[in-house]
Amino acid sequence: MGSMISSGMNSFPSLREFITLTPRTYAILVNVFQYFPVVTIAQWLLSYHPAGKTSLRTSPLNIPGRLAWCLMEIIAPLNLLYTLHTSLSGDLSVLPWQNLLVAVLYVVHYINRAVASPWFVAPSMSPIHAFVMVSAMGFNWMNSSCLAGWILGYPVDIQGLGTATAGDGVDGGMGLLPTVGLGLFVIGMVGNIYSERALFRLRREEGDKRAAKKTDNNDTSNKYHKIYVIPPKQGVFRSILYPHYVFEWIEWFGFALAGTAIFPAGSGSVNPIAATATAAATVPRISLAPWLVPAAIVAEKLKVPLPLPALVFVVNAVTNMLPHARWGRKWYVENFGKEAVGSRGVAVPWCPWL
Repeated sequence: MGSMISSGMNSFPSLREFITLTPRTYAILVNVFQYFPVVTIAQWLLSYHPAGKTSLRTSPLNIPGRLAWCLMEIIAPLNLLYTLHTSLSGDLSVLPWQNLLVAVLYVVHYINRAVASPWFVAPSMSPIHAFVMVSAMGFNWMNSSCLAGWILGYPVDIQGLGTATAGDGVDGGMGLLPTVGLGLFVIGMVGNIYSERALFRLRREEGDKRAAKKTDNNDTSNKYHKIYVIPPKQGVFRSILYPHYVFEWIEWFGFALAGTAIFPAGSGSVNPIAATATAAATVPRISLAPWLVPAAIVAEKLKVPLPLPALVFVVNAVTNMLPHARWGRKWYVENFGKEAVGSRGVAVPWCPWL
């Protein structure tokens, strides 16, 4: 028994292989990460989320909001760029331009999320519990590692679909589907930023009103701290309370569609790493989670590559954010009343349950 355990441990990849990423560790991470929605079941049952509106006011494990938010978001682009850089020995030019475009889209999104939003746009950010920060860092590390392996063109054997390298059947251009995806990404990102900035503007206006009524001119605290308002029933907030979430989902769905332009980095001027991986004796296998099988069938029918890590990201983002938004709607009702919330849904127009 001891020798069997020892043999199993010796065959498991080293920590270094997970950090620098190899085809084998890439497949392991995707196999694990695609089941993240199972973890989110707990979020539907528990309202515990010590961050933002629902942050714990006093906890020794609280971390300043701006810093915590930056740290947990910045790991995503840094890990992606680090993995690409180390795997390609610093020469990103060997990647096809479609692969690089997808990487750039991801990095641009997170520059806004990790730098612009917390440090330059948000009027204030409530403390974030260390548990939330570390959990988010783990999510972003796994996600960016999976996306990096995909962008590098690592081949995998996907459950009955054969060896799938990025871009089988793609002519190396930007077809209709990737172009539509790029458009959706831009629309989603612009809508997400607009919606979020609208909330920030409302908080600033309310903070200014309250500050004007104060008689203590020596108060040096942030006048926007813990100032929250319910958005009026107009514009993007007319029928739902979390349009910024919906726009982000649209953004990542477009990202996945744009990713159907990615093709294998395995020959000529393309990334030589994929060629080495393809020549290996064993191509890593990925067994799809049941909810991803329909997407694989559609991709096969359309004769486009399955952008698996990007699709996993979309599913994980929705299943992670939706229950949190559902509890957020309850918080709005408790703090502003049913009349103020009205029949607005969380993410589905006029659907109070969603």
